Amino acid sequence: MTDSATVKRKQPDRYDIARRSLIGFTKLTYPQYEADPMHYLIGSALDRVISGKIKKLMIFAPPQHGKSELASVRLPAYYLGRFPDRPIILTSYSASLAEAKSREIRGIIETNEEYQRLFPNVKTRRDSRAVNKWLIHGRRGSLLAAGAGGSITGSPAVLGIIDDPFQGWKEAQSPVERENVWKWYRGTFRTRIWENGAIILIMTRWHEDDLAGRLLAEQADEWTVLRLPAIAESEADRIEQDKFLNIPHLPFDPLNRAEGEPLAPKRFSRKALDELRRDVGETAWAAEYMQVPRSMEGNMMKREWFSQFVNEVPKQCKRVRFWDKASSETDGSCFTAGVLVAMGGDGICYIEDVVKGRWRPEEREKVILQTAELDRLLYNNTVKIWIEQEPGSSGVESSQISIKNLRGYPVYSEKPKGDKNVRLEPFSVQAANGNVRLKRGDWNGAWIEEMCTVPNGKYRDQSDATSGGFNKLALRKNKSVGGRAVGLYGR
Repeated sequence: MTDSATVKRKQPDRYDIARRSLIGFTKLTYPQYEADPMHYLIGSALDRVISGKIKKLMIFAPPQHGKSELASVRLPAYYLGRFPDRPIILTSYSASLAEAKSREIRGIIETNEEYQRLFPNVKTRRDSRAVNKWLIHGRRGSLLAAGAGGSITGSPAVLGIIDDPFQGWKEAQSPVERENVWKWYRGTFRTRIWENGAIILIMTRWHEDDLAGRLLAEQADEWTVLRLPAIAESEADRIEQDKFLNIPHLPFDPLNRAEGEPLAPKRFSRKALDELRRDVGETAWAAEYMQVPRSMEGNMMKREWFSQFVNEVPKQCKRVRFWDKASSETDGSCFTAGVLVAMGGDGICYIEDVVKGRWRPEEREKVILQTAELDRLLYNNTVKIWIEQEPGSSGVESSQISIKNLRGYPVYSEKPKGDKNVRLEPFSVQAANGNVRLKRGDWNGAWIEEMCTVPNGKYRDQSDATSGGFNKLALRKNKSVGGRAVGLYGR
């Protein structure tokens, strides 16, 4: 019979755990490290690289979420402890950043007491400690640090790490910079990795044609991809995003999060992420935080077309509040937008107000009613309200609910026909000719950003509501879905 003391002796101690897993090693050598579930997931993927089960790994995660500490600092130190005869190449967007990480790794090996207990025979060579390249004493292992685009000739590696090859948004938007990184990867970096070696690419996605985008376009079946969006997506969104990125679709969140849950709550709460989303805008949010980069500029409208702002819109203008309602009945998957469009007798179009949000159906109807009441008070019940009717029976039912909810207001529904871009073109032409003004408001930035990403952007609720309202005002005769004339309030 085994007594409790024997059982206790058989349990692995923290050194055994550190030898078996990167997370265990990180906690041993960096006791202050706080791991969220995402870090255990990343650590597990990196363990599979160490064991040889994964040869090519991409990790996409938002800024300041702790991915580099694991993959670019703790991993190389751990890897050299486990395999002191295997050289490593560590690169980043600049040589100085790669060298800073190299200095940290070297410091762990040389001065961390727990590391020295764990790997007592692994030490750096005292005569070869340059921050850009240093060697393991008496072994073949080494670490070379370089910037993306820099020379690594003559330095082969079993493990190659690329940690963010672009410094930021500006560089990633440059076709020249993207092409330079691509040529460096193919002509320099890739040629230095030994047969059966491993490559790890850690990135915040900046552009759909960045290094990860090009590799996935050509070699998607060769890479294991860990995409960790800042906020958990709905299954429908995951399907769409993974298809867009050309990566295998997961039928569940990689961390089994419920829709809307944050990625690393110890670092960023949902409230903090919502504030970041507001501050950085939808384009940067989709790329940097959700890891789904899309082209900044669409081909229909340009930012300079929306540079004319007014403090007040003439009272005598005709007005339409057009609602593009979220088609999903689930919370958090789609936006609803109501855009107030005004037009003067001189043909000048004003975007006067935008109400936009994610609401459950009952909350949404309250917002629409509240907005109608505010518009009535401001404009004496002269604002025409249009509800876009989504296809199918659920769309008909949803529009009927809104119309019933807005009893006493001039409200109509419409089932739109034709392509969305075709419906937006009349507004686009007027914007290009300087005939559009924006009333100053806190919605301006998000509205401009969405308009200028059509048709490449993920969302177009505001643009669809804008084109709907504009077309109602620009046409002299407007018809409901049933064909009945409902008003002559054009120019």
